[in-house]
Formats: sequence, structure tokens, C-alpha cells
Amino acid sequence: MSEIVKTEAIVLSKMNYGDSSSIASMFTEDLGKITVIVKGARSPKSKYGKIVDPLNYLAVVLYKKESREIQLLSQADIVEHYPNIKNDLSKLGYAYGVVELVKNLLADHEVNKKIFKGIVKILSRLNSGEEKSEITFGRFFMFLLKETGYEIQIDSCALCGKQKFDGDVFYNFEKGLICGECKKTVVDNYDINLELFGYLNCLKTNESAETFSNLIVRKAIVFMENHLKYHVPDFKGISSLKLFN
Repeated sequence: MSEIVKTEAIVLSKMNYGDSSSIASMFTEDLGKITVIVKGARSPKSKYGKIVDPLNYLAVVLYKKESREIQLLSQADIVEHYPNIKNDLSKLGYAYGVVELVKNLLADHEVNKKIFKGIVKILSRLNSGEEKSEITFGRFFMFLLKETGYEIQIDSCALCGKQKFDGDVFYNFEKGLICGECKKTVVDNYDINLELFGYLNCLKTNESAETFSNLIVRKAIVFMENHLKYHVPDFKGISSLKLFN
């Protein structure tokens, strides 16, 4: 027997199905990541064909049945469609980067309202352009790593506990931050200069980061990708950033 569920959702992706329908992947506030079918979505008379589109923030009604993998969409209304993102290729790349991370790090049906609200917040910030898109994306990346159990440990040296540094610091993807004095005792260190270390701290504490160079901002994203690759072997990097930027 089907259960009627009302929830909010971010559309992650969509594909054609059959002669006239569509199948969409959504991250919902109350059901986590799910797959839905939108019957007749490609018909010119469809109410929801254009509404259920990647990156749209929707209020939806579903006919949910535990025994089936694909749920039936009954109704959809737009909460926000982020026009500034969709009209800017750079913003679009980072928005799809958010989608890729959600798809890679969250299991189907894993409910996490904090992450849902984080996605909505980051898409809103990308849309408003209140700061550089790559910084906004970096903040989300750092947030998602923490919320999914892959937090980057940069509060103190993982070996001696030192918290203040006057020289270059290093990172071991298994242990965490390593100070210069402890570096010789650990193999496989990732070199982090003080500027990159400072920028990562700004992302983690949500402080202003506009003074950092574009090079450091990009290096931080590469660093977080490498951190994730170490902990999630199936993760191959964020292809959207290469495609759109």
C-alpha cells in the first residue's frame, strides 16, 4: 500500500524513461536520496516536466511504497530555481559539483536534514554571488566532509598537539595535520604552506576568505579532492569542475 509523503527536495539529475516519462534523482529533506518517476513528464501538457529539473528546489508530494525502488511523483511546486546559477557557466559547474559530492557521499535513503539545509544554503549563496563561487563551493566541500565522517583535521598537529605554526605544515591523509618538527616521523605527507593552511581554516570557521589568491582557492579544492580520494577509493574527483571551469 502506498503512503502519501510531502517533503522538500533538490533535484540532482534527470533522464528520459519510456516514450514520455522521466526518472529523477532527488535529495529530499525527509527521505534522503531517492529516485522518482514523473509520468508523462515529456508531454507538452505535463504540469511537472519542466519543474522537475536538475538543481531546482521543490516542494513535492510522493506516493511512497517500501517495496519499490522508484517512487511515484504526484505533485511538484517550485520553491527556488536559482536563475543566476543557470545563466553562469562557472556557477553552474560548482552547483553540479555540489550534486556530484552528494551523489558520491550519501547513501540512498540516508536522511540528513542538516545536509539538506546546507545544500539549499550553498545554492542560494552561489545564486546571490555574495562571494566568489569557488570559495562558496569550498565552504560546502569542507562542511560535507565533516558531516559525512571525513573531516579534515587541521586544529592541531596530530602527533604533538601543537596549535601555532611559524613554518610550513604538512598533512597526512590518515593521521591529519603534521607540524614541521614531526614531519620526519611520518611518510606520505601532503605539503601545505601557511597560506593554504590559513585558507582552509577560514573555510572551516566560516570566516571571510576574499583576500586569498585564486591559486590558493583552487589548491584547496584539489587538496580536499585528494583527501576524499584517499578515504573513498571509488571517488575519482569532481568532473563538473573540469567540464564547466
